[in-house]
Amino acid sequence: MKKSLCISLCVILLSVSSFAQKNKIKIETEYGNIILMLYDNTPLNTANMVKQANDHVYDSTLFHRVIPNFMIQGGDPESKNAIAGQMLGNGGLKYTIPAEINETAYHKRGALGVARDGNPQKAGSATQFYIVTGKVCTDAELDMVEKRIGYKYNAAQREAYKKAGGAPHLDGGYTVFGEVLEGMDVVDKISAEARDRNDRPSKDIRMTVTVMKHKRKKFLGIF
Repeated sequence: MKKSLCISLCVILLSVSSFAQKNKIKIETEYGNIILMLYDNTPLNTANMVKQANDHVYDSTLFHRVIPNFMIQGGDPESKNAIAGQMLGNGGLKYTIPAEINETAYHKRGALGVARDGNPQKAGSATQFYIVTGKVCTDAELDMVEKRIGYKYNAAQREAYKKAGGAPHLDGGYTVFGEVLEGMDVVDKISAEARDRNDRPSKDIRMTVTVMKHKRKKFLGIF
């Protein structure tokens, strides 16, 4: 287990130096496509998602947990062949990704975060992720969150939560490593699906995840 963890993290660390800046991920679903930008200041989690997408780990997995006005979650490998009613959310690979929580990446509407269990290091799943739909917040609600997590939101962050919404109660506890560029209407459709008592959608909503090609700019120089 420890050897597998070390090898897996070494592979990710090696890929950190080689992944293109401003990686974009495309999630294809029956409702349409979701385009996400992965952040550069979360290199381990960004490189990990790029690797899993290139290895087709996500393909045919389900969005297995949807909660309106909160988020949609997917990426559990066990969901590929799950039977109806099967409880999902415990699957993954044999390692976790170190937390990369920072003050610039927060749980605004459209944020891409890493699912995790209750480990004290806040390390995230190697495969499971969520996209925030959230709800609009008031100043009073944000004041309460600030007291609880010991963080002061800046004016822009407050405005984002007050106008577009999000899930500020997750800030400081989970790594945010990207955001939706296109397709929030698709995310909203998925979040509105009928679900069972475990928040699994009544119908299977499968995904295919690919890394969008990065166009490199030509260097115009004189040698």
